[in-house]
Amino acid sequence: MDLPRTPSFRLDGKRALVAGASSGIGQACAVALAEHGANVTLAARSAGKLAELAEALTEAGHAASVLELDVSDVAATEATVAANDPFDILVNSAGLARHSPALKTTEEDFDAASDLNVKGAYFLTRAVAKGLIEAGRPGSLINISSQMAKVGGVDRAVYAATKHAVEGFTKSMAIEWGSLGIRVNTICPTFIMTPLAQQTFERPERRAWVEEKIKLGRIGEVEDIMGAAVFLASDAAALITGTALMVDGGWTSD
Repeated sequence: MDLPRTPSFRLDGKRALVAGASSGIGQACAVALAEHGANVTLAARSAGKLAELAEALTEAGHAASVLELDVSDVAATEATVAANDPFDILVNSAGLARHSPALKTTEEDFDAASDLNVKGAYFLTRAVAKGLIEAGRPGSLINISSQMAKVGGVDRAVYAATKHAVEGFTKSMAIEWGSLGIRVNTICPTFIMTPLAQQTFERPERRAWVEEKIKLGRIGEVEDIMGAAVFLASDAAALITGTALMVDGGWTSD
């Protein structure tokens, strides 16, 4: 009897670009991909912040390099990605939150969040896909979205709007590039214990709201995202595209 074999979660021989790798979810995803064999390029606006991570990964026997990249600068992003060999994997964790009541939203806050979370993510994803298409190679492109792409939240009208937009272009790109073997997906975390979420956790009433909504009864840790990133990047997810992988502790199950 010929038994089926589980597709590999290994990423040996793959080149991965992780934007927003200097801290939080991006850093954790970079570590996860490197642990599974990928040659990881760590990208952020300040390359200096990535040096320590690159050194730690190298000392652990992994392949890592550093790339200065400001995702909100579209022209520079496209030029930088084009100047490198094609990346087989993209994890875009570069993001910005400007939380406020909708009536107090400033145009500056709206533009800052939109420029990075939507425009920057769109053109970075497109730039990596362009490199793959020109090389005739398949790939896995992953944007870190949010559970707020599926629901709304207090003081989060702008943030939720940007993440809903990410889901929209992800589905459309998945349709366009599916026949080329390029998969495009998102990971949608709940609140994760990172510096970005710290402002929420410092307010007792907001922390109580978060803990009540998460059905598993705890705030997420960056480790909760690492397996999801490896899965979507690997052959184990070969038939998955145009979808959102919810890592929300059951928040959106209502």
